Amino acid sequence: MEPDVLYRALKARDGRYDGRFFVGVTTTGIYCRPVCVARTPGRARCRFYRRAAEAERDGFRACFRCRPELAPGSAPIDARGTLVARAVAQIEGGALVDQSLAALADTLGVSDRHLRRVLGAELGVSPVALMQSARLALARQLSIDGTLPLTQVAHASGFRSLRRFNAAFLERYGRSPSAMRRARRGALDPAAVLRITLGYREPYDWATQIAFLRAHAIAGVEHISGDDYVRTLQLGKLRGWLRVSRHPRRPGVSVEISTTLARALLPIASAVRRAFDLDADPSAVAASLRGDATLAPLLRRRPPRLLGAFDGFEVAVRTILGQQVSVKAACTLSARFLARFGEPVETPWPVLCHLHPSPARIADATIDAIAAIGLPRRRAEGIHALARAITDGTLRLDGAADPEELARALGALPCVGPWTVQYVLLRLGSTDAFPAEDLALQRRFGGISGKALVARAEAWRPWRGYAAMLVWNAHRGG
Repeated sequence: MEPDVLYRALKARDGRYDGRFFVGVTTTGIYCRPVCVARTPGRARCRFYRRAAEAERDGFRACFRCRPELAPGSAPIDARGTLVARAVAQIEGGALVDQSLAALADTLGVSDRHLRRVLGAELGVSPVALMQSARLALARQLSIDGTLPLTQVAHASGFRSLRRFNAAFLERYGRSPSAMRRARRGALDPAAVLRITLGYREPYDWATQIAFLRAHAIAGVEHISGDDYVRTLQLGKLRGWLRVSRHPRRPGVSVEISTTLARALLPIASAVRRAFDLDADPSAVAASLRGDATLAPLLRRRPPRLLGAFDGFEVAVRTILGQQVSVKAACTLSARFLARFGEPVETPWPVLCHLHPSPARIADATIDAIAAIGLPRRRAEGIHALARAITDGTLRLDGAADPEELARALGALPCVGPWTVQYVLLRLGSTDAFPAEDLALQRRFGGISGKALVARAEAWRPWRGYAAMLVWNAHRGG
């Protein structure tokens, strides 16, 4: 955050910095992204901020040209502490909409006083200010780009009162939601879906990401339609579907969401960011990995992204089902598991017809019933124990848990070894997760042992997960 460095990035409109900082212009009272096409202000008129919430705290309003709400987010590694990263992810995902700060702090294993103090010291804003910034940014996008009635926009953005929504919106942006909607240009598709745009930093190898998803998709829950990813989703009592596609004009993805999930837009947006690793900083990853002679040529061919997960239980079950079998066999077992325990749901795609079973559903099943899909009993015991641990609260797979604590809790379950632990952590967004016992990784580095691979990988911290993705993508592509 050296001001002179940031000003040079602003003058160059350097896309690598998009979402990494925002600039407030004192003479206009507007804050922008570093890629804004407006005339660059003089250095003396610029104030630089890490987050939009900080600029808003100081009274700046979001630019209508570059639209800061469309900027990529900050990668978890950008936070100067694990607690800060976990807290921000939970808050921006809507955690404070339905629970108190004290409840969130308890989930994170700290007091609410300590959480306020840490966020204030590290980010310069309160937890409530972070929440307000996130939900107003979503509301602004829905108001400008969408067709949802404004009452539903308010509810989808986490506001329980239309009056409070209108007042907060007017205070933040200087216009009411209805005035902002009237000012939009062009016709909008009135189809009964919600549409949001989420940005990322270039480069993004969309084809490779889609190919990985296609190979690992859970039939009935996930499907690749052309170059789009579609899936069913359940959050609490809300059920529906979503589609993610590469945006045709901006560096980002377009997300279509069924209106049945309207009240869960904040956690859904957070889940899409995690699942497609939209907040990654490719330049930082490349700088760490390009010094390795094996990784450098792969890095030039396929700049990596992590393959995240929409649901921790879903990906953990899929991982256990895939132990010691081929990817194709794992997909077959997943389809059987879904047919036995999944719940039907209607979507626009006939092949997309089930919701993944909840932990409670599997915890209530017998181990024999789980094994009956053609699974060794030991693995059935592992899946059952996983479901029980989540339902009784001893295990959290929602991103709130500390990675080291999560690794210990997972490792204590039957049929969950070091490879499974590290793979699940990687799918949950841990940039440094590294399954060193993976045979494809060991072979790529000359058949070395897992211990030797761990030693070699020390130079790649905190991006070892990206090294694993590079090798797996190359292995799949030949």
